[in-house]
Amino acid sequence: MNLLSIVLDIHSLVRWIIVVVSLAALVWFALVWLRGMHNEKGDRRLMSAFSGLIDLEILIGIIYILWSGFTGAGFPLYRIEHAVTMIIAAVVAHLSMLWRNSDEKTRARNNILLILGVMVIVFIGISFLPQGWLG
Repeated sequence: MNLLSIVLDIHSLVRWIIVVVSLAALVWFALVWLRGMHNEKGDRRLMSAFSGLIDLEILIGIIYILWSGFTGAGFPLYRIEHAVTMIIAAVVAHLSMLWRNSDEKTRARNNILLILGVMVIVFIGISFLPQGWLG
């Protein structure tokens, strides 16, 4: 196994960690929104973990696309489309900072919508890849 395939394996593993964190965040923010639970520090940590993992995934993806591109695979259009879509998802993931000073219920509702929006963008980005979610 070469280093490039290890980078791709890590990239593939991190996406599943993002899925798990996204589901946990959706459940938590639904409880905050619907039941009025309160933990502002926990909310911020959860959104920081979510956006940080997205950023990590982008970094690993950029390393992979550049490394593989310059070592012979080139830069096929589907990889460029995937990268651009995922960068858009990363930008959207950081929009939670816009409502960090809102009340708990508003922040929770907006975070739910943001996470769902990011996941839709990620799903679209992954659909550009020939292997889709199977890779």
